[in-house]
Amino acid sequence: MTTHPPHPDLESDESRTVNEPRLWIQKGWTARVIKNEDDDGWAVEMILDGHSEPALVGPWTMGRDKKNPKPLDINAFNTLVKTASEVVLRHEQHLQERLHKSITVTVNDQTITVALDIIPDDDDPHAMLSAHDLDGTQLATKKVRPDFKLNSSSALAWMESHNG
Repeated sequence: MTTHPPHPDLESDESRTVNEPRLWIQKGWTARVIKNEDDDGWAVEMILDGHSEPALVGPWTMGRDKKNPKPLDINAFNTLVKTASEVVLRHEQHLQERLHKSITVTVNDQTITVALDIIPDDDDPHAMLSAHDLDGTQLATKKVRPDFKLNSSSALAWMESHNG
């Protein structure tokens, strides 16, 4: 599928509503029916307000004339919003899983949770290791490389060197 230049009506906000056959703006989302240049069909893209890239792009149904796209309507829009919201949520969950990891280890009969939080900063990408006891009291922190591999061995080695 091909991307298209921004549509002037895509400059939307939460309060703006547009209900046109090929453009629907409502609830913080923009649905836009676009020509699928890969074939003779149509596609629909869903863009969350404030984002430049679509959260979802998928095929769109032809209308009765088998030439033009089926017009957007409230039911189709609501289904698209639900699907696109799920895609965004899964993406955010995946990103959170990539940027935050934790593991529990036992050192000197004490249960410790060691967490790795990756900070994807353009100027200074790094990660922070932190150790907390069962009560949530922070025991230690350390700045590490963003590609630090957190596992039982690395957590134990850090805790032993910190307590040593």
